[in-house]
Amino acid sequence: MEALLTTLCYLERDGKYLMLLRNKKKKDINKGKWIGLGGKFEQGESPEECAIREVFEETGLVLREARFRGLVTFITAAGMDEYMCLFTSTDFSGEEHPCDEGELAWIPKEEIGDLNLWEGDRIFLRLLAEDAPFFSLKLSYDEEGRLTKASLDGRELAL
Repeated sequence: MEALLTTLCYLERDGKYLMLLRNKKKKDINKGKWIGLGGKFEQGESPEECAIREVFEETGLVLREARFRGLVTFITAAGMDEYMCLFTSTDFSGEEHPCDEGELAWIPKEEIGDLNLWEGDRIFLRLLAEDAPFFSLKLSYDEEGRLTKASLDGRELAL
């Protein structure tokens, strides 16, 4: 079985998350979607090291501390499973620079639901907003990119 290991981090400041509109790459599964910051693990990286590197590469900001909030398992019709380590951070510094993968924007948390998001992202963003304890979320998508099943800590959720 082949699996992808990734991180995703939401930087928080003044009641806003730094979001990335993925609109610059031609072939991008996230094209047109708003997501957090992150990407694939490099050889030998821990989840925290990957999050620190990805946030810096995409924004120029340096994570000083990040809170590991949960593990999100993605199951797709294409057969590539993904295990994503989900972080949030309010402790970062540096000068923000443009991202070569899309447009960065600080979005008020109460407006994030109005963005073009993956349906599963809405679930874990709700868990973050509720300050849920560490969680394991499994999201299954069909070939059209529709969420078909979700389970939280091993229990199926109603969609």
